[in-house]
Order: sequence, then C-alpha cells, then structure tokens
Amino acid sequence: MEQLDCDVLIVGGGNAALCAALSAKENGGKVLVLETAPKDWRGGNSQHTRNLRSMHTEPTDVLSGSYTEDEFYEDVYRVSEGETNEEYARFVISQTPKIVQWAKSYGVRFQPSLGGTLQLGRTNAFFLGGGKALLNAYYHAAKRLGIEVVYECEALDLCIQDDICKYILVRNKKTGETKKIKAKSYVIASGGFESNLTWLKEAWGARADNFLIRGTRYNQGLMLKVLKKEGAKILGDPTQGHMVAIDARAPKYDGGIVSRVDCVSLGIVVNKNAQRFYDEGEDFWPKRYAIWGRLVANQPDQIAYCITDSKVLDKYMPSLFPPIVASSIADLAEILKLDKNALEKTVSDYNNSVVPSKFDHMILDGCKTKGLEIEKTHWAQKVDTPPFYCYPLRPGITFTYLGVKVTKNAQIVKEDGSVCKNLFAAGEIMAGNILSKGYVAGFGMSIGSVFGKIAGENAAKFF
Repeated sequence: MEQLDCDVLIVGGGNAALCAALSAKENGGKVLVLETAPKDWRGGNSQHTRNLRSMHTEPTDVLSGSYTEDEFYEDVYRVSEGETNEEYARFVISQTPKIVQWAKSYGVRFQPSLGGTLQLGRTNAFFLGGGKALLNAYYHAAKRLGIEVVYECEALDLCIQDDICKYILVRNKKTGETKKIKAKSYVIASGGFESNLTWLKEAWGARADNFLIRGTRYNQGLMLKVLKKEGAKILGDPTQGHMVAIDARAPKYDGGIVSRVDCVSLGIVVNKNAQRFYDEGEDFWPKRYAIWGRLVANQPDQIAYCITDSKVLDKYMPSLFPPIVASSIADLAEILKLDKNALEKTVSDYNNSVVPSKFDHMILDGCKTKGLEIEKTHWAQKVDTPPFYCYPLRPGITFTYLGVKVTKNAQIVKEDGSVCKNLFAAGEIMAGNILSKGYVAGFGMSIGSVFGKIAGENAAKFF
C-alpha cells in the first residue's frame, strides 16, 4: 500500500530529528515524525544528555567568560588527536550560538552557568531538567505546530533512484503492518548502531560482550545498513565512538549519564591484575573522560577499578551507585576478588612515588609521581587514608561514529560522489563527518542540533 502522507518525513525521535522537524515546519512543510521507541522511551540518546557545547565571545545568561571558535576547535582537535574534519567542525562550532537561541525560542530552558569541579560553566550550556526536559519542550512545540509523531514505527528500508529517494518502507511495531510512505523529502536521524550487540561484536570481537550501552536500546543502525546498501558513502571506523568508563553495576541499556564515574582523576585505576595502566591525572576529567571507556575496553575482561580514599570524598560528583568501602587495601582486594599482594604493592609503589606538592583539584596542579612506569601527572596524592573507596568500571558506549557522508546542506552523498537531492541526514548517523576519534563533552548535541536544523530547512526547501 502506498500513500502520500507528508511533505517531509523524519526518521528518528531524538534531538536532531526534532530540530529537523521544527525547522522543516518553520519553512512551510507538512511534517511527519517516525519514532521507533514507545512514547515513554522517546528521544534516543538525547534523553540522557545534559548539555551542548557552544562558542561565545562574551558572557551570556547561561555561559561564563568567552569560548572562541579557535579554542573550541583546539579542544576538538586535541581529543581527536587531529582526526577531524576542520571545515565541518568549524562550521558546526560557528553555528552554536544561534542554536542556543533557537532552542530557547521553542521553550528549551537552560541553567545558569555552572561552577565547581565540572569545569564546564564556560563551555557548555546545561539544559534545565536535562535531556528529557529538552525533548519535552521540542515535542510540545511539535504538537502545538501540528507536527504528527507516530511512535513504535520502525523504518525498514528505502529506495533511491536517480539520486532521488522514492519512498521509505516502515513497520508499525504494534500491529506488524508494513507500508510505504512517500514524501517529497526525507531526513534520516535515527542514530548510530551502538545498541546492536551483534554489530558491536563484529567490530570489537568478544570484548563487546562486556560492553554496557549507556544510551537507548533502540539505536540498532538499521537505516545505516540500508543507506550503505543503497550506495551512500560510509565514513568512519566501526570501533570508534563515544565510550566512557561507567559503573560496572549499571544496567545493560539506558544507564545514562548518572552511571558515569567522575573520580578517576582523584585516585588510581587498576585492572583485574591490580595493575595501573594509564595516567589518571592527564587532564581535567571533562576533557579526557571519554578516553577511559576505550582504555577499559582493552583491559583483561574489560573490567577496572577506580580506588580513592577519604581525603577526596567531597571533591567529585557522587555516582548513581554507592562506592565499595573497605578499611584497608587488603580488605578492598578481598571484596573485589583481586590479588591482595599485587594490589598492596601497586598502591604502595604509587604512594612511595608521590612527590610532595600542593594539591588543588581545580587547576592543573602538577602534583605528580616520579619513578613509575606509568606516572600520574596531576592530582597525585597518596592513597593512604582509610576508609578506601572503589568504583568498578566497564566500557559504556554512548554512540558510534560510523555514518554517512553529508554535504553542509545535510544532503547524503553517495559512493560515486553524487548527492541525494531529497535525502538528508542529521545527528549520530552523520556525526562521523566530524567525530572520528575521541570526544569532547556536549559536542554531539551541538552537531545534532546544527545539522538537524539545517536538514529540516533544506528538506522543506526541496519542494
């Protein structure tokens, strides 16, 4: 059965998809949104977010100081070790101030700039109420403007002929009915493939069995596979993505941002052999937190343990789960089922190498160790004051970077270099145009918002 339901069909229900829907409506389109999740779980990974990163040249109502395009780009360049597309990265960065204002126009509220240990008050605009509040504002605006949203409706396939998308095949998950939907233009904003455990295992091997998906369970990558089948140019490495160290006791899916463990830089981290494996004090946690997922993923059995003591208990955000507490390192080793002698030696060697200095977790204080194979370069204090605290860590994948190539108009590019005229992409499914390695907090939401708005605008202009 074929039917003409809308001018612009949006596949996906997260931030990028809603930005595209609202933008398309602004530009005169009749818009239909297909969300594969039930209404209670709508919003993809955006429901678990807290902020977006934005440049600004002077203090605003939600950001302190200034954060220039160059500094923003340098942060992206550093965490990606240079593996980013500067033209596209700067393009997104330059659009972020407008996006904050545009979001406000649809009822999104932001917190006043933050202080404390997060170090993000100058760079990241936090949503008042978090990602769910952001999504609720966009969904309420969509309803008010007459944008139809169909939940539990999964896009299965699409057809491209002569660089034109002809239709999308969808399945109503409640009734099992499948049908073709023809629109004048289409925006694919259905996320990455991080929830597809089979695909993760193809990329990572057996290590993927121990990964936790801290985001939505609905990002199965189906449209990414379909676009590849239809000749879209695919970018990126399937093993690359936004992966952080999260509490090993978090659920398999949807642990969200609260499952992240934020005290790594204040203690030491050991693997199952009770050995340290990386400099915990390399940089401020928000700038380097994203590397720890991959570090843990490459440890035996993909497990690690962050150990601190009572001296730093009030210097980090509490985790969702209470820490494991012990009165001695030996007792902690017994609880964690680690080799007691090995853990005591690791902690003793670390303590003996700490160079006395003035500790200050608010700056790069230079408190360091000297003489270890793996030094700690900042915030190195002895772990010697009981009780001792531990958080077990697992790799927590948020989203993948494998995606489709797009133009700066968000049009999907094919392998032969041609451009799909009425087929656009936004959000995680095209973030690989900019994100190839590493991550800087809030940039995914910046990319999704900027390209979502652009995709909707150009999809509406197509007809």
